[in-house]
Amino acid sequence: MITPIKNNTPISFISLSNHTSGLPGIPSNLKLTKVDPDNPYKNYHEKELVDYLTDSLELSNKGKYAYSNLAVGLLGYTLSEIDNTTYESLLHEKIFSKYNMKKSTSVFGNVKDDLVVGLNTAGKETPNWEFTVLAGAGGILSNVEDLSNFAIAQFDSSNKVLELTRKKTFEINDDLEIGLGWHILKSQSDHPWHSHMGGTGGYTSSIIIDEITKNGIIVLSNVSAYNPNVVNVEKMGFELMKSLLPSE
Repeated sequence: MITPIKNNTPISFISLSNHTSGLPGIPSNLKLTKVDPDNPYKNYHEKELVDYLTDSLELSNKGKYAYSNLAVGLLGYTLSEIDNTTYESLLHEKIFSKYNMKKSTSVFGNVKDDLVVGLNTAGKETPNWEFTVLAGAGGILSNVEDLSNFAIAQFDSSNKVLELTRKKTFEINDDLEIGLGWHILKSQSDHPWHSHMGGTGGYTSSIIIDEITKNGIIVLSNVSAYNPNVVNVEKMGFELMKSLLPSE
């Protein structure tokens, strides 16, 4: 269902995608559900999201960048509702089928037997996070082959849809901008790179692309997003990308 928002507060699709909507990182009523710390989104369903949007929605610092899982989760939910389909079907129609991403899905059961075990901060096995209504925040399960196909598609100059996602929609600071999901890094090279990093309780991932050299780096790890050294996952990606730059 598409639900009325508290006080008819206007929120644009762009602001959800570039994290300037003013929404908090997670909805305030998430902690009121039966939260499993090892699988925090599992019991947060459409009813809870609708209740939050109609009764508890509060925006803070609208127009300023603040990364929000709620924002991108709401974006995925809303686009699915507009198309009257599931988030999984939307992904297959708009992305997976177009870019030969045959192993990618947002349904845990489809690939559970193929997954590398996720590890918590102590290096112990931890469950996969299962997303329901907020699947847009981190529900996609994929592999290097599929993500390589997605990265290569970014270098097709005739693909104006993907090109649009990489265009700047907001300047975060002198060294960092954001498009539609993509972060645009201006400090790692003499030309911008596009990147996105993701993480859950048992995994961290990073994708970096260089439109000029047409190189891409994908790092998929079973290092927890809460690991104190998790920044090294993305750092490794940057170092690998730098190693591919042409010698002067």
